[in-house]
Amino acid sequence: MKDCNQCGKCCIKYGDGDLAATKEEIDLWEQFKPDIFKYVQDGKIWFDPPTKKQLNHCPFLELSPKQNPQDKNKYTCSIYLDRPEDCRHYPSLINEMVRDECEMIEVMDLDNPKKAQRQLDLLMSTSRPSSNS
Repeated sequence: MKDCNQCGKCCIKYGDGDLAATKEEIDLWEQFKPDIFKYVQDGKIWFDPPTKKQLNHCPFLELSPKQNPQDKNKYTCSIYLDRPEDCRHYPSLINEMVRDECEMIEVMDLDNPKKAQRQLDLLMSTSRPSSNS
């Protein structure tokens, strides 16, 4: 399994209403991070503050400046330390990574998915609970 190359596919795919934030996260944002909370509506995340319409992407996903024009796009998260638990836990399963075309997956991971899952669990151990596969 490769290291994350910041392709942004996960954030792009799930940033349009497919993510959730816990009530605790929303309460913390309301109290301490109003710049994040303003994108919350009725307990759901990533709404345009002026129009109140669901955004089609995460408002905190930022395109990193390129060193060379031919370089692939790389993305960063401007709320990385305060991002929702859904974001912290991704990726959780090898088949999820395959489905989402995650660029961390390698052919050898597909040849031995149980080993790859153990490797992913280890890699993500500081971000989420183990899948217990």
